[in-house]
Amino acid sequence: MVDANLNRLKEGIRVIEDIARYVHNDKNLSTSLKQLRHQCRVEPLEDLLASRDSINDVLRPTMQSEMNRTDVRSILVANYKRGQESSRVLEELYKIVNPTLSETFKHIRYELYTLEKKNLLGLGNESR
Repeated sequence: MVDANLNRLKEGIRVIEDIARYVHNDKNLSTSLKQLRHQCRVEPLEDLLASRDSINDVLRPTMQSEMNRTDVRSILVANYKRGQESSRVLEELYKIVNPTLSETFKHIRYELYTLEKKNLLGLGNESR
């Protein structure tokens, strides 16, 4: 679960980051997202890799709902939600083994809430 959610979290942030960078040319937002993505670490990586079984994942096939993207905004919404949900799972899991890491993932989740509001409501875009 940790490996899957950590990957999902970083992938979601990366999609948003690349849209901010390459589509909207927003240096401040893309930099904030990059810094947030770099906080998404769990060590040692080898333990996560050893537990990975992506070939046998029962939800590996693409679901129809994942194909419902109509524009860049819908991609942003889906990836903000993906990141927020994944960081919540990691926050909960680490409450029982590493409360400090749990707090890191809580911080990431709240940062994603803030960036989502600014990004999707067009707040703070004067830096473009």
